[in-house]
Amino acid sequence: MVTIDETAPAIVRLSTVIDAPLATVWELHTDIAAWPTWNPDIDRARPHGPLALGSSFSWRTGGLDITSTVHELVPGQRIVWGGPASGITGVHVWAFEQDGDHVTVRTEESWSGDPVEAAVDELRKALHDSLESWLGHLKSRAEQHA
Repeated sequence: MVTIDETAPAIVRLSTVIDAPLATVWELHTDIAAWPTWNPDIDRARPHGPLALGSSFSWRTGGLDITSTVHELVPGQRIVWGGPASGITGVHVWAFEQDGDHVTVRTEESWSGDPVEAAVDELRKALHDSLESWLGHLKSRAEQHA
């Protein structure tokens, strides 16, 4: 099981409960090309082929152009991706768990690299705010579709 970098200077862990079926939440989250349609923080997203272990995708958020590689994929349960962006190495874990009529989504992400070392508190807050916003947008869209 792939995990975040527990030694990274910036680590954020958040979760939310979504009142929607797991299939709906998973489909929204893993349809990378459609991210900009429900997450206004993402300017563009383009998969480089089908979503699979080892596949990659390019996306732009917060002024950063990012290419992420899928490190783990357990359909309906877990996806992990990561990669470098402007000197920051990110590892992002998403876990999904059906609980009755709800889905608990847990996310954790680590950032390391010289830019993070130079501004730990600022970048940890940016990461926290980004993940909080992503979860909120995912919850809103999934519950609209439910």
